[in-house]
Amino acid sequence: MISEEEHRKIYRRCDARFGDLLLTKDGANTGNAAINTFSDEISLLSSVALIRPNPRKSSAQYILQYILSNPGQKQIADAMAGNAITRLTLAKIKALRVPIPAISEQSAIGDALRDADDLIATLERLIAKKQAIKQGMMQQLLTGRTRLPGYTLEWAPVRLRDAGGTYGGLVGKSKDDFGTGSATFVTFMEVMEGARLRGRRLARVRVRPTERQNRVLRGDVLFNGSSETPEEVALAAVVDYEPTPTTYLNSFCFGYRLKDQNQIDPTYLAHFFRSSQGREIVSVLAQGATRYNIAKTKLMSVSPMLPPIDEQRAIVSVLSDVEAEIEGLNVRLDKARAIKTGMMQQLLTGRTRLPVEAKS
Repeated sequence: MISEEEHRKIYRRCDARFGDLLLTKDGANTGNAAINTFSDEISLLSSVALIRPNPRKSSAQYILQYILSNPGQKQIADAMAGNAITRLTLAKIKALRVPIPAISEQSAIGDALRDADDLIATLERLIAKKQAIKQGMMQQLLTGRTRLPGYTLEWAPVRLRDAGGTYGGLVGKSKDDFGTGSATFVTFMEVMEGARLRGRRLARVRVRPTERQNRVLRGDVLFNGSSETPEEVALAAVVDYEPTPTTYLNSFCFGYRLKDQNQIDPTYLAHFFRSSQGREIVSVLAQGATRYNIAKTKLMSVSPMLPPIDEQRAIVSVLSDVEAEIEGLNVRLDKARAIKTGMMQQLLTGRTRLPVEAKS
């Protein structure tokens, strides 16, 4: 429980009304803004400023969109420049300048940009829903709790060491070797990003012809060797494209290459080590205090329970369908965000004007 005095320091009672504009003026999220949707009186954090536009002269939705635009955020950044503490004073908030057209045009612009925001929010919710569905399917299909129709054979343990071998990432490189050269390497972040590597975030590295470095091949399963938490060690990603002969792996990860694909499907294995069951296995093997590592030898001693290879491939196919839906939605989301940015650049600067009815 906090005392009444401490409460007053943190909160200030305010008659914030429905439709008021709220702006964060302190902390890491300084410059974020939103419109109050609560009809009852609320207590605001002391780090939040309330802006109540005159409805006859200005639209809260229009001002919100301008504050969130690049010109608005630049004004806020300039207002805080030179401050030892990231903070916006009320005086600096009052000094912010917003170019304002007629109220009818403000309303039209605000409505258009709000519609774009609604589309973005709808796509974000749909993506989150599809990702939750995929996670649920993984928990069921990768553990055998749910079997696909027609598959009844028993699952069996397969020791990773028996089915394949590991290799390391780049060695003997200095900082001068990176960012240049004709060779490329799979980055740490791309391995962490998802179960399928498409080669979209490769970085350049200089590798001389006399060097002995391990190539990355299609079908390899790549693991990150360390992380800040044991739950994120050895997240797996399968190389799902055809790398060039001069594609290598970053030095913070290691690769696993199957002897053949008659026992283990590499994409199935990548999904397995991202599932709850795979995470449980890895978290036990991870070692460290502030940063956690996993030894390749320990990981290779793991013997996960796997279905027959045809069932593995069928499961991968089902998960791939959901992934394709999510990828398509992400493309739509990127386009929607780009359109919203373009609309802000045009409408909030007056480069493009919306047709509005004249009001007496």
